[in-house]
Amino acid sequence: MLAGMDSGRNYLITDAVPDDLARIVEIYNSTVASRMVTADLEPASTESKQAWFDDHSADFRPLWVLRTEAGGDIAAWFSFQSFYGRPAYNATAEISIYIAEEYRGQGIGSVLLQRAIEKAPRLGLHTLLGFVFGHNEPSLALLRKFGFGQWGHLPKVAVLDGVERDLIILGRRI
Repeated sequence: MLAGMDSGRNYLITDAVPDDLARIVEIYNSTVASRMVTADLEPASTESKQAWFDDHSADFRPLWVLRTEAGGDIAAWFSFQSFYGRPAYNATAEISIYIAEEYRGQGIGSVLLQRAIEKAPRLGLHTLLGFVFGHNEPSLALLRKFGFGQWGHLPKVAVLDGVERDLIILGRRI
């Protein structure tokens, strides 16, 4: 658990618990229509995200929620996911940050990313990766702000509503 204050706001970051899954999915689904954050074209169901949720563990691949106040609304979530699924890559994780629409632009992404960088060594992580659409400037800027560099560019690998989109791979050694 991490409690703190950023920009005058109190927040609490904890490991997600099963009761948080519905809100996690709600926040995720709030990004689908924008075609900027996720490659999903339709909203997900809580049931469809259950196995993904269960794959997370506090000591290996955490899934965190950020609450606006102790016990308050979940404003955002952050996940670590295994990269490529082979043991030789255990020291590398893909990261994801999703922020509820009403909390975007308030520095919450920075709070979560800073915590991830600080906790990565405890999790046995040496490398963090972000997979970001090339037109998602806010996410690209956030990762670059924290020292992530562009490690890959996959041109026109996604098609969103008939528009081909690039995928940028950003990485940072810890």
